[in-house]
Amino acid sequence: MRYSYEFKRKCVEMYYRGEYPDTPDGIGTARFHDKIREWVRIEEACGSDALRHKNHNKEWTPEERYALVARVLAGESNKSVAFSAGISDGQLYQWVRKYKIYGYNGLIPKQKGRKSKNPYMKKVGTRKPPKPNESEYEELIRLRAENEYMKAEIEVIKKEIALREEKEAARLKAKKQQSSKSSGKTDTN
Repeated sequence: MRYSYEFKRKCVEMYYRGEYPDTPDGIGTARFHDKIREWVRIEEACGSDALRHKNHNKEWTPEERYALVARVLAGESNKSVAFSAGISDGQLYQWVRKYKIYGYNGLIPKQKGRKSKNPYMKKVGTRKPPKPNESEYEELIRLRAENEYMKAEIEVIKKEIALREEKEAARLKAKKQQSSKSSGKTDTN
């Protein structure tokens, strides 16, 4: 659930007075109280502006990530470092874990998404194909003409096959009619 800045401030002020606001629908009371205590810790560590919603996600450089990971590895708690930086403790945990496994290279952001099936295919608009030189251009024209000739040849062959099938169907029909006439004469005798 996303809470407004004013609501968070009101909850924090009530917490300082020793009160809790009414729990919103769809969330447990204990979980909501934990969230309020988290807002209090964030405000104490970073000031009241830290409770405001950010308009965009900050891109963390590997150096900035390393500085936070180093604080955790030096003995500070994961949550306190995350609160002071204004990020979630789960995100910081992931950075620490990647640092322990891969070292500094684990803190470098990786390209997201599925790998291309064809590694030579690039995104549309990123690169224009080079213009062919004269010999390649002549080869392209020759291949296009050859392609057109083969398409026409295939159409002629398809028409020949259709005509043969039509003639064969007509011959079988005539043979069937002839055999039915001859069988009809023998039955009447």
